[in-house]
Amino acid sequence: MANIEQQVARHYTHGALREAIYSGLKSLGRGVDDFRDADLAGMDEFHMGGREATAALAAKLDLKPAMSLLDIGCGIGGAARYFAQSVGCRTTGIDLTPEFVETARALTAHLGLAERVEFRVGSALELPFADASFDAATLLHVGMNIADKKRLAANVHRVLKRNGQFGIFDVMRAGPGPIVYPQPWAADESTSFVASAAEYKEALGAAGFVVTSEQNQRQMALDFFARMRARMAASGPPPLGLHVLMGKDAAQKVANVVTMLQQGIIAPIEIIARRN
Repeated sequence: MANIEQQVARHYTHGALREAIYSGLKSLGRGVDDFRDADLAGMDEFHMGGREATAALAAKLDLKPAMSLLDIGCGIGGAARYFAQSVGCRTTGIDLTPEFVETARALTAHLGLAERVEFRVGSALELPFADASFDAATLLHVGMNIADKKRLAANVHRVLKRNGQFGIFDVMRAGPGPIVYPQPWAADESTSFVASAAEYKEALGAAGFVVTSEQNQRQMALDFFARMRARMAASGPPPLGLHVLMGKDAAQKVANVVTMLQQGIIAPIEIIARRN
């Protein structure tokens, strides 16, 4: 497990991410200390649908101010900051990639949210929190890098309070056929563990969750990528976009994702579950 997690962290490591973000902000006419959350919107939520998908998930979780929320696989913190700003949750983000966590902390401090949002380096399979620590948890485009879905579900169940909600929004297998690499989450199959919604639900049930809703968001994802491509065709890559996180082969990764979506092999699927 440790070796796979190290490979996953290497896959996501940029090497000079904060510098790349600050360079992008400069291109937008912003300085290191005077940027706003909206300036990061094109890149700080590394999942299909971006902020729109995060907001939709938050609405279904019935989040309330002062709730404690754990965002697993938080990336550079976009979703965690959204939960804190828009809902008022006390949010903790955890991620395998130290560079993501360091960047999340820096951006959050610049935005004046450090007292409401914290970030830690850690594994979803060994969550470093006490039992019943959180009112809710989220997992946005993370499970594709985790082979042991049952262990993941059991860890989340342990740290959630009774009746706590778990919102999953992952790329899942929707039909037969090979997955072509590279993908945004993996360079090859060695760190890619795309599973069906049925497998997720089996893992959730075994851990003690009750699944309350499921929604296939394939069309939303296709629309999302169509808009992205249209913007890039009209004006080129934005100074701050997902391509910054995906690296030099971003175009190939996006093309492969879109092909898999069009063929019905994968789809982003949203599952909401409640802890017993």
